[in-house]
Amino acid sequence: MTAHLITTDAEALEVARALAAEFAPGASARDRERRLPHAEVERFSASGLWGLAVPRAFGGAAVSHATLAEVIALISEADPALGQIPQNHHCLVDAVRLIGSPAQQDFFFREALEGKRFGNAVSESGTPNAKVVTARLSRTPEGLRLNGRKFYCTGALFAHWVPVAARDDEDRQVLVYVRRNAPGLQVIDDWSGFGQRTTASGTVTAENVAVEPLQVLPRARLFDPPTIHGPFAQLLHAAIDLGIGRAAMADLRTWVRDRARPWPDSGVARAADDPLTLAKLGDLVIRQHAAEALLERSGRCLDKARDDGSPGRVTEASMAVAEAKVVTTEFALLAATTLIELGGTQATLAEHNLDRHWRNARTHTVHDPVRWKPHAIGNHWLNGAAPQRHASL
Repeated sequence: MTAHLITTDAEALEVARALAAEFAPGASARDRERRLPHAEVERFSASGLWGLAVPRAFGGAAVSHATLAEVIALISEADPALGQIPQNHHCLVDAVRLIGSPAQQDFFFREALEGKRFGNAVSESGTPNAKVVTARLSRTPEGLRLNGRKFYCTGALFAHWVPVAARDDEDRQVLVYVRRNAPGLQVIDDWSGFGQRTTASGTVTAENVAVEPLQVLPRARLFDPPTIHGPFAQLLHAAIDLGIGRAAMADLRTWVRDRARPWPDSGVARAADDPLTLAKLGDLVIRQHAAEALLERSGRCLDKARDDGSPGRVTEASMAVAEAKVVTTEFALLAATTLIELGGTQATLAEHNLDRHWRNARTHTVHDPVRWKPHAIGNHWLNGAAPQRHASL
């Protein structure tokens, strides 16, 4: 593959808008039929948008985090599965920036700029909590070998590289960047979630997979000392939620204007003139604009933390992203629910597939416990407490 090289923020947004217009018409059918977007992912990564997090020193654009978030929001508005598939890729590119050796940075950044996709095999199912890692990287007489079973592996099915979270013989956490076609690595398309149906976020198994030292990164250093890795991941999740909410709002506008009927007690001839409907829509518009503003603000805070890197800057960015994540979560869910409420019974018909917005929002927003974020924000504001360091804040 030869990927286009994007060099500016403005170009990134221009390319994203063009791709979103291309992806949107088929999104509902892909969801309905669970048709995996192989061709769309190829088109997406060839556009150069998957290389946006590569540092300028290595030939990348290193766009503003606010720009990257808007790119993800634009694609997610068109098709949130396509918005989510590269989320892990961008995080794992940034992991190379944060903890990769010079040799690893040189190699993996070139791979990203050439259009190679990084998947995800970090989480496991059936463990006491989401942070537990049981996969093992072991030294053997034949060399390093990787064994383990992962789930929620968004992007792995479409990837060239599948980074696997594991523990080494000293029980240290590592990230092992495994070639997708490596003997012993299997990617299983068994994702059955009722939303985000075409992300293929299923199972990855590793059985005695041979690994070279160049492929192993020290994962523990992503969080200690404090880095922007956690808020970076959360920023992109918030952008996906914003995109889902925007898509629901676009359908909501069409349905209230053209399809919905007014309630008889309203005394108006059009649903678009119902005063209670208008008040509800106004509230949603305010929430959308608040979500957009907070997402952009958090992206700017991440820019400062990327350049500075001090614990104070990282905490500031973490709190800003947490605020954005709360509001984008609430906005996406409310917009998707209101679409059905104001659209009326006809909006529930399977032929329209409008429920996909709620299914996508509800599925994606359980990635992390947003209920914990107001506590973290309040504790920091009142007591100066620093947040926990992991990929969910």
